Amino acid sequence: MIRFALFLTLLGFITGICAAPKAELWQRWQTHDETSSLLVDHAPWQDFLDSYLSQGSDGINRVDYAGVSTAAKAELQAYLNQLQQTPVSRFNRDQQRVFWINLYNAGTVMIILNHYPVKSILDIDISPGIFSNGPWGKKLFTVDDHKVALDDIEHRILRPIWHDPRLHYALNCASIGCPNLQQKAFTAKNTDSLLELASRQYINHPRGVNIEDGELTVSSIYHWFKDDFGGSDQRLLAHFRRYAEPALLTRLSKIDEIEDHHYNWRLNSAK
Repeated sequence: MIRFALFLTLLGFITGICAAPKAELWQRWQTHDETSSLLVDHAPWQDFLDSYLSQGSDGINRVDYAGVSTAAKAELQAYLNQLQQTPVSRFNRDQQRVFWINLYNAGTVMIILNHYPVKSILDIDISPGIFSNGPWGKKLFTVDDHKVALDDIEHRILRPIWHDPRLHYALNCASIGCPNLQQKAFTAKNTDSLLELASRQYINHPRGVNIEDGELTVSSIYHWFKDDFGGSDQRLLAHFRRYAEPALLTRLSKIDEIEDHHYNWRLNSAK
């Protein structure tokens, strides 16, 4: 409890200094083969999601970390090992995108399982040192004989190669404030539909877009990655309107600027 109290005390500081890395492509990951028919079996990840991920009445998908069996954890690790043994440079672009998204999400879940119980991915057991801010910079994986961190997957591969802001809805950081961990493993066939679903879910949830007393507060994701969404409040508002359900769309029609941003780093745990 003392440790979590320290976390809460520092949360404002950490959130304040947290600046997203720029999208800077590592040329190493440009290699691909559009003629390739190689596939990765993501069924083990789907099995895990089927068993331990559920959506609450508040629309937030939560993981039953406490209920994960020893066998299931071992199977998840085996899946991560399988991904790391995959010659990703020999895949086509669609399969590569799926590979990196699923590796990021399954890897993040494994980080939590390896430290559970924790209250947040920012817990100092995961982030050693008072001013550390999460595990994202640690080289957790080896892919094609190269050490790779979660930050590398997001900022040096996915963002600069695909230039798709919807990818921010695909990656889950094990936090309540994050877009939902999807209940389906990403595949080449379902990627676009899942990205559309995830975009709509998040924008129509108060943790994504919230209007109170005529003022618009949004997720800090839109602050950290504003350039990915067009670089201005007007471009962000256009993005919100694209996915807004009728009630939210009506309220957005009266908004011309973003007042503030927020983020909830509490663990997306079912218990």
